[in-house]
Amino acid sequence: MIRPATYRNATFRNATFRTGSMRAICAAVLAAPLIGAGAPLPISVSVEIEGLRSTHGQVLACLTADPKTFPDCQKDPHALHVAAPAVNGENLQFNNVQPGRYAVALFHDENGNGRMDKMLMVPREGYGFSRDAPVQFGPPKFGAASFAVGAVQVHTAIHVRYLL
Repeated sequence: MIRPATYRNATFRNATFRTGSMRAICAAVLAAPLIGAGAPLPISVSVEIEGLRSTHGQVLACLTADPKTFPDCQKDPHALHVAAPAVNGENLQFNNVQPGRYAVALFHDENGNGRMDKMLMVPREGYGFSRDAPVQFGPPKFGAASFAVGAVQVHTAIHVRYLL
């Protein structure tokens, strides 16, 4: 026969265990929406293209958060890439962008071969960078072209430059 005191202690311990487990489960269920509410939602970055010299070909652009790979986004597996017809005033849209610091590099692929054509290391096709970062003996650094993405949609314009 089990003594009542032992039975009560065992019951009390089990009840405490169950109550503790239920509290933890309830807390997790109730906190789940709050945790999701604190996570930033992805937004979009819109880039308006200005200064194209022709409507031939397309504009290829990339958005990266990696300073080491900018402006060659092909080396960044997380970069976002878009293509659009070569039309002045065209808007490129990068969707599902998480908050952070980003830079955009683009070029006007006039002949449609998918790469930047050069003559003696000088670009033969138009190019541009976010914040209209200046070009001095090579492409700009990430810091000169980068901008912040926060909780609201970002809209910027890039003026395409031609050297040849």
